[in-house]
Amino acid sequence: MRALTIARRELYAYLRSPLGAGIIAGALLLDGVLFYQHFSVDQKLLSAQLLTQFFYDSSAATMIAGLLLSMRLLAEERQTGTITLLNTAPIKDRDIVVGKFLSAFGMLTLMNVLTIYMPIMIYLRGKVSVGHVAVGYLGMILLGAAVVSIGLFASSLVRSQVIAAIVGAVILASLVLLWAVARAVDPPFNTFLSGLAIHHENYRPFMNGTLQFDRVAYYLMFTYFFLLSATKVLEARRWR
Repeated sequence: MRALTIARRELYAYLRSPLGAGIIAGALLLDGVLFYQHFSVDQKLLSAQLLTQFFYDSSAATMIAGLLLSMRLLAEERQTGTITLLNTAPIKDRDIVVGKFLSAFGMLTLMNVLTIYMPIMIYLRGKVSVGHVAVGYLGMILLGAAVVSIGLFASSLVRSQVIAAIVGAVILASLVLLWAVARAVDPPFNTFLSGLAIHHENYRPFMNGTLQFDRVAYYLMFTYFFLLSATKVLEARRWR
């Protein structure tokens, strides 16, 4: 209940400030430009291929927006000094982390939902399955949750929102590029590193409309790990 109260407060803060609207508008613009490029210019793509390309392009906007939305969550509290009020209030650190996570995740999910007209246009153009659309959006939502948890963890480490965004971007870029490192090493390390990559092998089945429960479990565990890490950082700071 306390986590939901924090989530509502943070969600109202996003809606009242131009930050949330600006980030969502920018991400939707990027999605729209990339979608128009393939939908109107490249007529050789089949509808299923176009839908796969849409989910691939949208994943980039999702990751960027996820980092930008989450960079302020805890860094702003420390910067303005309101973190002291949270620490002295009868609220557990995990409630703070979960509440702030839900607010940014809710905004990111709203952004993803607003792109639904693009798959509808593909659906009207040719044959694509509703299951492909549903699985693709599930993948985007899970990827978004993982990225928000990274941004929240980065925000718990520093006082500045800009530095939080930079730290989160470095962590995210490292996890994205693991697939490239995997191609340069020998087995079994290549399989291990490829399995850890946040986007390449783990996101591809969702793009293609294939639901694999081990990929779902990967994103859920990934999100849990970084949320737990952010909670431990808050607990350590409280004990200081």
